[in-house]
Amino acid sequence: AITAASSAIAPVIPPGINLIIYALIAQVSVAKMFIGGYTPGILMCFGLMLTVNFIAQKRNYQPSREKMASASEIFRQFRESIWGLLLPFGIIFGIRFGIFTPTEAGAMAVLFCIIIGVFFYKELKWHHFPIILKNTVLSTSSVMLIIIAASVFGQYMSWERIPHQLTQSILAISDSVWVILIVINVLLLVLGMFLEGGALLIIVAPLLVPLIKTMNVDLIHFGLIMIVNIMIGGITPPFGSMMFTTCAITGVTVGQFVREIWPFILALLVVLVIVTYMPAVVMFLPNLL
Repeated sequence: AITAASSAIAPVIPPGINLIIYALIAQVSVAKMFIGGYTPGILMCFGLMLTVNFIAQKRNYQPSREKMASASEIFRQFRESIWGLLLPFGIIFGIRFGIFTPTEAGAMAVLFCIIIGVFFYKELKWHHFPIILKNTVLSTSSVMLIIIAASVFGQYMSWERIPHQLTQSILAISDSVWVILIVINVLLLVLGMFLEGGALLIIVAPLLVPLIKTMNVDLIHFGLIMIVNIMIGGITPPFGSMMFTTCAITGVTVGQFVREIWPFILALLVVLVIVTYMPAVVMFLPNLL
């Protein structure tokens, strides 16, 4: 359950593929989606940590180490990881002060990672680069195929006026932004149990983005709401796709998984409420760009 719940964090933080897919579908800044993903990701991590701590104390689990790390140990680990920790701040600094554009930020992030990996940590070797380039081409190609399919699908829906019809149907329920966001959240949570995240974005984002524009909700904010929703749906019984993947890998039954996952889903739902109804918290970093 912990593994499945924590796997919901990765697509929310950079460089999550779903962030790129949504940005291209909604025609918003990829850099802002990347920066915006940090806050929900940190909130999800913090919520899961509290849940693990609560369950561990309730069940009287024994810690793996008896003593807290000493100041020297903490300092040593911090010193070893400082370059990786500084990377996102370097990207934000560069964009904020006009050193490079948000579009160029992706290339600069790659350059920084190469410099850190080769010259500081010395774990990235030159013979690794052909494999890295091959994997990059494969992952980028798959994303572009998804974007092409989404573009064609979106064009078809525009011809059929499906976004307009959906907008009118949802607005008929209520004219309150908060009520409509609740309806959308429930819809996405249910759909997330049945569809893989990327596929769900391709199908639903072109339908909902025109509606969100009429409601004057920031598209970056809504994109983060969508992705958090989809990830929670993916671990939710009885049909969450990540639930079955985790059970297959760990060898536990679905019944065992279901009994343990609910506290983590509850924690993530609390985060979803914060992300949905406290836009200032989520949009703090993107608004700096």
